[in-house]
Amino acid sequence: MRAMALLLLATPAAAFEFEAIEGGTIDLAALPGPVLVVNTASRCGFTPQLEGLQALHETYGPRGLTVLAVPSDSFRQELGSEAEVAEFCEVQYGLTVPMTTITDVTGADAHPFYRWLADAHGAAPTWNFNKALIDGDRLLAFEPAPTRMDAPRLTRAIEAALAE
Repeated sequence: MRAMALLLLATPAAAFEFEAIEGGTIDLAALPGPVLVVNTASRCGFTPQLEGLQALHETYGPRGLTVLAVPSDSFRQELGSEAEVAEFCEVQYGLTVPMTTITDVTGADAHPFYRWLADAHGAAPTWNFNKALIDGDRLLAFEPAPTRMDAPRLTRAIEAALAE
């Protein structure tokens, strides 16, 4: 277990892959610029933040930001299947951002990306809609669930990442 923790500490954020909700994989290393990774849930009080997530995608996507939604049932608020999640997000919020399959973000079964956030940066999701802004092997910002997608602190971090 200690060897795994040390490996995760030394692993760059860009080295992680997620299963895409529509099939295939999302390779963070293949994405061209900064990435905003957000653990989402369809039945959460913060679910309306999906509108802001889509707005960030539309505003900053053309400038190089990738917004990645990571549906998770770690806090028991996600729908039962990827098909239900995809339909809900598209119909209710017009979401067109890349999405992963339903993914654990906490605990022993957490995706390696989320274990890296926790082990290397002490940034573990405590609820749905945590926002992790990364660029390569750097964590640029980590914002908790209540932080709105248009919060000045988050948008300043995105703007700075895109300016580099």
